[in-house]
Amino acid sequence: MYLGVDYYPEHWPSDMMDEDMDRIKAMGANTVRIGEFAWHLMEPVEGQYDFSYFDRVIEKLKERELKVIFGTPTATFPAWLSKKYPEIVAKNIDGKVYAFGGRRIYCYNSEVYRDKVEAIVTALSEHYKDEKSIVSWQIDNELGHEGSDQCYCETCHKGFQNFLKEKYETVDVMNRTYGTIFWGQSYNDFDEVPLPTETITTHNPSLLVDWAHFRSKSINDFAKLQIDILRRQIRPEQKIIHNLFGGFFNRAYDQNVLADRLDVVAYDNYPVWGGLEKPLSPEHIAMTLDYIRGLKNKNFWVVEELMGAQGHTVIGYLPRPGQASLWAHQAMARGCESLLFFRYRGMTHGAEQFCQGILDSDNQDNDKLDEVKSFFAQIKSNEGVYKSEIKGEIAVLYDYINRWAWAAQPQSEAFDIEKEILRFYRPFYSYQQMVDVRKLECDLEAYKVVCLPAMMVLSDERVNQLENYIQNGGIVIFGYRSGLKDLSNNIRFGCNPVQKLCGIKVKNYESLGNDVTVQVVTQVGDGHSFNVWREMIEPVEAESLCHYTDAFYKQYSGATRRTIGKGAVYYIGGGADDAFMKTVASDVLSECGIQHTQLPEGIECVVREGVRILLNHNAFKVSFDEIELKPFEVKWI
Repeated sequence: MYLGVDYYPEHWPSDMMDEDMDRIKAMGANTVRIGEFAWHLMEPVEGQYDFSYFDRVIEKLKERELKVIFGTPTATFPAWLSKKYPEIVAKNIDGKVYAFGGRRIYCYNSEVYRDKVEAIVTALSEHYKDEKSIVSWQIDNELGHEGSDQCYCETCHKGFQNFLKEKYETVDVMNRTYGTIFWGQSYNDFDEVPLPTETITTHNPSLLVDWAHFRSKSINDFAKLQIDILRRQIRPEQKIIHNLFGGFFNRAYDQNVLADRLDVVAYDNYPVWGGLEKPLSPEHIAMTLDYIRGLKNKNFWVVEELMGAQGHTVIGYLPRPGQASLWAHQAMARGCESLLFFRYRGMTHGAEQFCQGILDSDNQDNDKLDEVKSFFAQIKSNEGVYKSEIKGEIAVLYDYINRWAWAAQPQSEAFDIEKEILRFYRPFYSYQQMVDVRKLECDLEAYKVVCLPAMMVLSDERVNQLENYIQNGGIVIFGYRSGLKDLSNNIRFGCNPVQKLCGIKVKNYESLGNDVTVQVVTQVGDGHSFNVWREMIEPVEAESLCHYTDAFYKQYSGATRRTIGKGAVYYIGGGADDAFMKTVASDVLSECGIQHTQLPEGIECVVREGVRILLNHNAFKVSFDEIELKPFEVKWI
């Protein structure tokens, strides 16, 4: 188990290094992460590599038995590189070249940049291939973050056209797939296909999804370049990781592809950042952690755990005493088995000087340091618990093609795919269930319940697999618009296979914009509301769970249930409120024979190896079942 801090000794005078490392060791750390923004220090002049500074750093760390996670420095290239090779810099959607001074401003498809990356990563890993204190290599830094997943340069344009040619082989096939006869947009050659930059109205939805596929491939191929180099150079026991993996539905690449190529999935856990007036909700944080665990269906690492207020130009919420360490405990409870805090000490220069660390610019011991010490001690005393595997009985599934299709056509001003996934996740979380957040193609047989929120794009093959799963006793819960489109992002003509499976017909639909709700009534008379979207459902072979109350639509159902074989399928035809979703979740859990209880609001319970880990997310004391939890307290029972 690696516990530690992100440490950047090059940011500080060299005579502070020994004291810094002694303090890091004294806080209970055994690992530091270094190097990921130090390209200029390693290669100040093209082709002239100098790793002597990090040689000294590593020797001092070894003296204190501190292990190393070494980051490849490719997220920020040196100024000399862009001066000599300006073509490596990405262009924004308006065709403007990004100015040097930010980070991740490179084009993933630039052959020049890829060559320079290959050279520095090869030299770095060759130099340290026998260094046993390096336990892991991190490639790049936060791929795709802050809009860096998009580039609209000439290289990407040509690459996109070649991608389409390889995918469709002939332009006629692409024309038929896209339906370019509409608006007279048929192409005679692939070199006529545009970049999806600004146009009047919108681009073809199939083209937009293909562009997303191309961006995903570009980023994952760039990552693979570094992974392949490291695989050839480093010792087998060293782990290859990448950080971030967050903001998963705001990134233009399928993170499952990258995760499959890594040894361990790592994550940067920031429940709050610049501009947020309050943190993400406990269930939102939990869902993200469960997503990270689900990428490889294994335990993961956190290599940046927030310990103070964050922000580059605008500062966010300051974690209350004990709250940041509570979030670290939550990560460990939900599958993290190694964790490093960001950062050892806040910086006094540059863009991140308002990103707080454990220590502040006064360099004095403080309450944050005490929290970190206490956290490390508590985790070490429960290490066996956190090494155990987590296997949930419920899965919430997602799919990147759906994320891209919804981004192209959100259909409602209020639509947010992450909120829709949270809509299905939250009720099971409230009943203290461990939920696996998994890709659509995962093994269904591992679960008793499978939820598919807003699964607009769905193949016939997967629908057939879901039907077999239900026949054999599984329970499936679909969200609205499910099965509407095929894999090319085109609406199906004729029967929707999901509606057929659910025994329903969607007779009409309505987009509900921001702050618009409609009322529904359940069969027992309870009133609820839908937002974002609603569908007018005619049950054919299903029972209605609720109906609309407005005069024109009162004959239509808003949600249904159908028994099939040993199992059942639910269809939720709108953005149902939390109370309605909790009722569905409770019924489903009872049907599956899964015990479920609801603890007081803000209390999270995770069971690992027979140990109940209780986390109080409230800023006040909570008492229940003869248990008392102080504000932001964690207990093992």
